[in-house]
Amino acid sequence: MVSATFRSRLIVCVLFVCMMFSMGGCKEETGSAADPASIQKKIEEMIVDHASYGAEADETVNSLLKEISSSDAGTGQRWTKIMELWNTPDQGASLNYDVLPDGLPDTNELCIVILGFQLNPDGSMKDELIERLKVGLKSAEKYPNAYIVCTGGGTAAENAEASEAGEMAKWLEEQGVVKERIIVEDHSITTAQNAIFTYDILTCLYPSVKSLAIVSSDYHIATGTLLFGAEAILRAGVAGNEKLQVVSNAAWKAPSGELSTMFQAGALIELSGDIDTAFEIYYDNYNIHDLPPLR
Repeated sequence: MVSATFRSRLIVCVLFVCMMFSMGGCKEETGSAADPASIQKKIEEMIVDHASYGAEADETVNSLLKEISSSDAGTGQRWTKIMELWNTPDQGASLNYDVLPDGLPDTNELCIVILGFQLNPDGSMKDELIERLKVGLKSAEKYPNAYIVCTGGGTAAENAEASEAGEMAKWLEEQGVVKERIIVEDHSITTAQNAIFTYDILTCLYPSVKSLAIVSSDYHIATGTLLFGAEAILRAGVAGNEKLQVVSNAAWKAPSGELSTMFQAGALIELSGDIDTAFEIYYDNYNIHDLPPLR
């Protein structure tokens, strides 16, 4: 679990990062000044066009990327790389069922990120989340020097004290995983927020971590890989200079479940900073497990 000292350190670190961004110290500025609202509109149009029409929208997407790049070269480079990642089948990662594959770094450079799933109303974990944890546990046993992030906030309708990540961490400790390896991110309610808040914690407090391995249900891996990769690209001062890289995955074979391309579009728009539009897309196009309103 996260101690008061840990939370204090994280708050100080995040405030420092925010201050650096406001001073221009964490981002290499390229291109001329432009209207942020105009750029945001083009980013969202590009995302929705790709989600709606796929390859048929390539000409429009490329045109919008050129317009974005002409206004802000750095933003254009980052979104070009994100769109390339999104266009790659399964985001370039084949599924590894039940456990992470061989060949990953067995050091604290590796972090296993277990994505959460909505809790039962009383705060207990649903079977799908437990199955994800089993895959995460096997992977953690295979790579005993890796950190483990449990990610997910309060999604229990009748238990405000419970969080996905908190319950996940308890379960892992009960299975014998030492507390020092477990990192709890317990404020997110969407996969995009999983990526945002996990990135904050790892880059601020765990500088040794360079490589991420995503653990989730099989239908969720591509979305997790996309969003964690996209968040790293967005945070990079220069595209190609990301601090974290998604290098692998381990999946539970779910009997059912899917995430639409339009759901991914909403998540990318959420990463871009437009939360209201993102949630409109979520609610209009996908049942996101009756999640509570964003706080």
